[in-house]
Amino acid sequence: MSDLINRTRAALARGSGASSDFDLNPDVLLAEGRRLRPAAVLAPIIAGPEGYDLILTKRSSALKHHPGQIAFPGGKQDEGDKDLIATALREAQEEIGLPLAKAQVLGTFSPHETVTAFTVTPVVALITEDFDATPEAGEVAEVFRVPLSHVLDKANFVVESRRWRGQRRSYYAIPYGPYYIWGATARILRAWTDALPQN
Repeated sequence: MSDLINRTRAALARGSGASSDFDLNPDVLLAEGRRLRPAAVLAPIIAGPEGYDLILTKRSSALKHHPGQIAFPGGKQDEGDKDLIATALREAQEEIGLPLAKAQVLGTFSPHETVTAFTVTPVVALITEDFDATPEAGEVAEVFRVPLSHVLDKANFVVESRRWRGQRRSYYAIPYGPYYIWGATARILRAWTDALPQN
């Protein structure tokens, strides 16, 4: 078993600090009485030819929210979901065609609060067998893999900024080849990285 997997298991056991889209922007004023909706994402880890990979998606450019962004498979909790782990697994099955029988859930990290008023629980799962990823038509433009060692290495994170609602907003990003991982996805990965015990 990879050292990163063992360290991730240890991080999940001891927990991580909650994170938000506003961690690097303490001056952002949030509306009073803001109601957060529960959601979950799946962080699927799968063995690759050179170690473990993380499966991510590129959202369709036709979507109203976050078009073209890199994301974990996931979404809001439905009434029929037993819990947030069930939400993450259902969404992964819908968005990338992940067979539920091949997902071994390792645990969850603390929720992440998004600018779109969701509280997102990251669910980490080990995918026990390879499968043919099938992007959900209309929502997912691409399913791809990135080395887990790349996205869990602090040296690969950068802090960048852009204007948002008239203000300069800073955020984490993790460039990887043609992919630009940023926003909530990068912040969740940073919280995961920070929670890893040192070698």
